[in-house]
Amino acid sequence: MQVQLKVNGQNRSADVPANTLLVQMLREQLRLTGTHVGCDTAQCGACTVLVNGRAIKSCNTLAAQHNGAEVTTIEGLAAADGTLHPMQAAFKECHGLQCGFCTPGMVMSAVDLCTYHPGATEPEIRSLLDGNMCRCTGYQNIVKAVQMGGQAMAGAMAHPQA
Repeated sequence: MQVQLKVNGQNRSADVPANTLLVQMLREQLRLTGTHVGCDTAQCGACTVLVNGRAIKSCNTLAAQHNGAEVTTIEGLAAADGTLHPMQAAFKECHGLQCGFCTPGMVMSAVDLCTYHPGATEPEIRSLLDGNMCRCTGYQNIVKAVQMGGQAMAGAMAHPQA
């Protein structure tokens, strides 16, 4: 079946079997390998992407379920000129990563978290990131990065560039 998506601002389509997972389509057909496959059971969050602005785990949803949807992967978060998204910049600044495997999913979840829960406290951030695992135990720096990124996102929304 043909699945059509708007991925990172571009219309994309692929012929895939009906049982193709969204993560498989992104990685294998569209070659967007920043979305990682960790557990295949929606436990670790490495496969998190934004679908119509909301974070989902792409390893447990079929590509066909999102036909016509807008998908943002880690590759599409930065500006076209390469300027990092405020959350990506915060993860870099706060060293909210170690091995980097969980980072794309963490960043995507953090964008969702700060979009829909602005001003979240540290305990709220920890609770809302519960579905994302970091096996390197970098959670303290991840929480700092989410706090910094959230503040930067709020500032960018309050002062959009002309």
